[in-house]
Formats: sequence, structure tokens, C-alpha cells
Amino acid sequence: MKNYTITVNGTAYAVTVEENGAAPAVAAPARPAAAPAAAPAAAPKASAGAGSIKVEAGAAGKVLKAVKNVGDAVKKGDPVVVIESMKMEINCVAPQDGTVASIDCNAGDSVDAGAVLATLN
Repeated sequence: MKNYTITVNGTAYAVTVEENGAAPAVAAPARPAAAPAAAPAAAPKASAGAGSIKVEAGAAGKVLKAVKNVGDAVKKGDPVVVIESMKMEINCVAPQDGTVASIDCNAGDSVDAGAVLATLN
């Protein structure tokens, strides 16, 4: 079982989640947390170097796959990484034309909204 603190509209809730999914989650009001805990940094894949253009996660979720590889050319709007959030697949796209400089996540990684998933040159 894992314990989480979730804040909804300023109210913090203590949530316990059973990993096998056999029992429903139980939520109880808790004291508001002073500051959210920082997530551990993901180990980046081997890369040719970080670029100056960031490809960021649009929502918190789990990385499904990297669509592009380091060195691939991309056009604005091309998907670079796919994440799953709320049972939806979300393409994280190149904000402009460039070349993939690094992929900074691995399949299965949990990411927060705004996390840098890849960089472009």
C-alpha cells in the first residue's frame, strides 16, 4: 500500500492506495501540507548533450514511449514523447523545428506537468 497526500481546491487529503487494485482508495481530510514533496529525478537516457529548446510534459502522467531518437530531425508539432495521463495518450510535441539533442525520460517514468522530457537544438 502507498500513502499519498493530494490537495484539491486547497484542501489536503490523505489517500492510501493498494497496489494490486483489489480495494478502493480511501480518502480522509488531512491538515494542509506545508510544501509538496519533490519527486525523485529520473535517470536520463544516454544523450548527445542537452539542447536549448525544451519539450515539456503538458500534464502529469507516465511516460509511454519516446517517438523520436537523439539526432532525429523534427518539425514544429511533431510528437517527440508520448505520456499517459488519466487513461489518455498525450503527445508532447516539438515547439519548433530542430534536431533532438536529448531524451531525458524513460518509458514507465512518472512525470509532473511541465517536466522536461527532451531537448532540441
